[in-house]
Amino acid sequence: MNESLLQRVAAGDTGAVAECVDTFGGLVWSLARRILHRPSEAEDAVQEVFIALWKSASRFDPSIASETTFVAMIARRRLIDRQRRNARRPEGEPVAIEDLPLSAPDEPGQLDLQDEAAKAMAALDQLKPEQRNVLRLAVCQDWPHQLIADRLGLPLGTVKTHVRRGLIKVREELATGNTAPSKEAER
Repeated sequence: MNESLLQRVAAGDTGAVAECVDTFGGLVWSLARRILHRPSEAEDAVQEVFIALWKSASRFDPSIASETTFVAMIARRRLIDRQRRNARRPEGEPVAIEDLPLSAPDEPGQLDLQDEAAKAMAALDQLKPEQRNVLRLAVCQDWPHQLIADRLGLPLGTVKTHVRRGLIKVREELATGNTAPSKEAER
């Protein structure tokens, strides 16, 4: 008898992991969108579901249920847990990121620093809007990640990922020197 896909995942077959995502990705994604409603929340949840699925793949028993049923049960439980966690999280007022002031240097000898800041702002403008907003709050306003997550209604993991990936992208942009100060950064 051939091993099922989940049994191959449990055995550590890396090809089976990719096949599992291809096979059940649509199912998990549709459940996540239906239960969680926000795309960013659903994306994080889908990742969590597949991690949980890989950890529990060894519990799959084809004599009890089909693979699709097993995957749907794991996904549904994880998504409901996440929805309950979100319901307990206090909602903050929406934040207008663009309205937050950026600190300007006070000393006249900081022109080099202003030039570097303008280049950094131009690099920051290259990011996706949601990532840019999170990075501005974390770096420019020195907000803790949890506060950003609460105020923007994002999962904490998403905030951390946006900060990390955003910083990497800004460093790459600054290293290539392709950034020209934006009109907003020149003000």
